Amino acid sequence: MYGFINTCLKSLVIERFGEETWENLRLMAGVQETFMTYEIYDDDITLRLVQEACKMLDISSEVVLKLFGDYFFSFCKMSGYDTMLRTLGGNLVEFIENLDALHSYLALSYEAMNAPSFRVERMDDGRILLHYYSDRKGLYHIVPGIIEAVAKDFFDSEVTMTILNQSEEDERTGKKEHVVFHMVQKEKVSKRKAQPRQKGSNEEIQAEKEDKEEKMKRMKARYASLQLCPRKRSPWETVRSIVMLGQGNLRQSFTPSYPKRLWIEEQAFCNAFPFHIVFDQDLVVKQTGVNIQKFVPGLQTAGIRLDEYFTIVHPEVIFNIQSIKKFINSQFVLKTRREMLPEIHQNQSTLKLRGQMMWMESLNCMIYLCSPKLRSLQELEERGLHLADIAQHDTTRDLILLNQQRLAEIELSNQLERKKEELRILSRNLEIEKQKSEKLLYAMLPTHVANQLKEGKRVEAGEFKVCTILFSDVVTFTNICAACEPIQIVNMLNAMYSRFDRLTNIHNVYKVETIGDAYMVVGGVPVPTDTHAERVANFALGMRIAAREVTSPITGQPIQIRVGLHTGSVLAGVVGDKMPRYCLFGDTVNTASRMESHGLPDHIHLSPFTYSVLKDKGNFEIAERGEIEVKGKGLMRTFFLLNNLQKSDEQIMGLVDGETCVYQKDPEDVTDAQNEVSPEDTDRGQKEEEKKEEEVEKWKNHTSSPSLCPGKTSPDHLIQFDVTPAYESPTDFKHPHNGLHSESISTKFCSIL
Repeated sequence: MYGFINTCLKSLVIERFGEETWENLRLMAGVQETFMTYEIYDDDITLRLVQEACKMLDISSEVVLKLFGDYFFSFCKMSGYDTMLRTLGGNLVEFIENLDALHSYLALSYEAMNAPSFRVERMDDGRILLHYYSDRKGLYHIVPGIIEAVAKDFFDSEVTMTILNQSEEDERTGKKEHVVFHMVQKEKVSKRKAQPRQKGSNEEIQAEKEDKEEKMKRMKARYASLQLCPRKRSPWETVRSIVMLGQGNLRQSFTPSYPKRLWIEEQAFCNAFPFHIVFDQDLVVKQTGVNIQKFVPGLQTAGIRLDEYFTIVHPEVIFNIQSIKKFINSQFVLKTRREMLPEIHQNQSTLKLRGQMMWMESLNCMIYLCSPKLRSLQELEERGLHLADIAQHDTTRDLILLNQQRLAEIELSNQLERKKEELRILSRNLEIEKQKSEKLLYAMLPTHVANQLKEGKRVEAGEFKVCTILFSDVVTFTNICAACEPIQIVNMLNAMYSRFDRLTNIHNVYKVETIGDAYMVVGGVPVPTDTHAERVANFALGMRIAAREVTSPITGQPIQIRVGLHTGSVLAGVVGDKMPRYCLFGDTVNTASRMESHGLPDHIHLSPFTYSVLKDKGNFEIAERGEIEVKGKGLMRTFFLLNNLQKSDEQIMGLVDGETCVYQKDPEDVTDAQNEVSPEDTDRGQKEEEKKEEEVEKWKNHTSSPSLCPGKTSPDHLIQFDVTPAYESPTDFKHPHNGLHSESISTKFCSIL
């Protein structure tokens, strides 16, 4: 079948059931996404689509095919064949009888089209039978859908079709399936408005009736002197025909007039119809046109049979007079037998004739009025023909010239469709690559920041008043690195970080970076949230559980991590042009790093600020560690986070079905992901920072490092934050293999203006 059929089926599924249903149906049937209109596809593709549609929609094939037949008629009209279909016939029977002729015309564009054939049979008892012939078995349910739609749309009537017989056709040589339908057509009763009855007495009505009769008598007398017409109709019959014509009943009242003898010479007839053939019931040729004798000289031999020189291509029936009579309303296509042609013509393409069969009862002969079946000027040349060989009244001349242009348009349309399909595939592949690039970009930068950079905008640094930062590292990572191969370290870190990365999605925290065995996340940045501390705390509990699933390549035992949390304000922004990073700056980062480095293995170390936020939640079990000496901070009263009292380990790990985040949505009044730091905000920020420092004095005796003042740019405010963890033993301090802490680089400074 041509792609036009499959495109129609695709359009039906999308229009009635949606794009997603078509995509599922296409995948189940294993067919391509789009079809080219003029490209030929295997029938198996269409059959698979129908079969899978029956399974998916849980309906019978009869319903699917009938629905397709109804939609196919509408699809043909939408595709530009509306006028062509409307002009096929004045009633439904004429429409069906001319379907084969329509298929023959369409074959000029769709050369390989293998269309079904239709034949209408009028029975003596008044029944109308529709014979359907096709090479494709099992598709006959399409016919009722098409015919019912045609009757409803074009002829304002209702049709019911009942299958009377289904068999293998033995009279035909190609179309094996033969289905006979009993067709009953009912005209729709048009609802006419009741005519208002004229007012008046019975005498007035009777007088008006008599007046009309008097006028008709005068009209009859006026035309009584008219001469007789060739069929000897009376003048009154002529008047009656005129009146009937005025009432729109010309077709019903028209009676043709025939001459007593044929006023044409035999020679003139053979020249006027150069490709006709007359043969009797035994297929013996009696008469032929002049040009068909020219290309098939054997027809000049007396007594030769037509089937010796020709075969029937369409309709595919046995070559005898009974089969031809049975399909008398079909268009017949005959093809010359190559072996019967002269030697000079045997190397050329065989000649095909297309035309109409008419039975002449008085002569007991059949006349075949035909013309060469040609699609283009190229085919005309290949068969050694010229336009002059075709009669001037024959529209085949015009058809060849018009179809030449049509074929050029079809080729152009094919090229455009192929280019369109190539562009669609390229566009889809480009979209996939774009999604990969965006996914990689969004993994490096926050979404809103990445979008601004893509748009070429400058990303301003922003101050976040409150957030919670987490640092973690692997205990005895230096010893593990010293005793293992590099690939073992990579595999261990990848297994651990992959689990941590999954948890960031569950708890909706932002992963800042990883350096060696150090892992840093933040809650409340870049999108502010009131639950920042709760999210990071649950993430930390999840980290501890996930780390136990990763084993040390040395001992084979689960690895242990240290985790530290601190809550405060930070400055965030994009740093660098090549491989830009979204970085956090401020004393909060430094303090969070200290909480991690001063923590204990398999413990979550909290600063007093984070504790003050979490204690009000009432969801966590927290134990006091006491006062410890913190490098660069002095004495600090710190705490250990033990577990979540409200959430199970499965919920924290995101293993509960249908639950991807254990938090309620934050208030929607948070609009800006970050606030730009302006000079007007500087004084307010200083006051808030001073107030915060007063609160810190309750927990520690040593004043923290100066707060970040982005509004001032003097050299006195250039601050360096030492983010190197302070280890409890000299062995832990030296990390020669982790890429972050080493003998050569023992301190990492972040210089902020």
